[in-house]
Amino acid sequence: MNLKIIATAVVLVLAVAGVFVFTPKPAAPDVSFTTLQGQRLRIADLRGQVVLVNFWATTCTPCIKEMPALKATQEKFEGRGYRTIAVAMDYDPPARVGAFVGLNRLPFTFVLDRDGSIARAFDDVRLTPTTFILNKRGEIVRKILGEPDFDTLHALIDTLLGEPT
Repeated sequence: MNLKIIATAVVLVLAVAGVFVFTPKPAAPDVSFTTLQGQRLRIADLRGQVVLVNFWATTCTPCIKEMPALKATQEKFEGRGYRTIAVAMDYDPPARVGAFVGLNRLPFTFVLDRDGSIARAFDDVRLTPTTFILNKRGEIVRKILGEPDFDTLHALIDTLLGEPT
């Protein structure tokens, strides 16, 4: 009798795990934007790379606190096909964003979400920091509210970089 219960439990666990493994991941919205560096991009242009999309604001203390760790993450993985896109919220004054970027010389792509359309497309982001991790196929594999656990994030990025396109 105990064997039947154990077998049933194992089958149930495998079924639940299968749902998570084989459930299609949502595609990232194919928004287009112009970077502070003047480059015009679409999310679709980034396929083949693992992409971290971080919504932030200069008035958000946790956002500013996590920037050095985001910089270290970019530097650690950039040679392997990884990219960070930092999206400044629509309420953040462009001059303040530009001054922050110029002062801190961060090695990733910065975007102004002037009308809020990028945040709306990404699950209507309202809280910062909010981070999305996209795999090489342009699918959202994780959404993180607040500052990420960077050890866990690095392990995820490393795994995603090892996957085929």
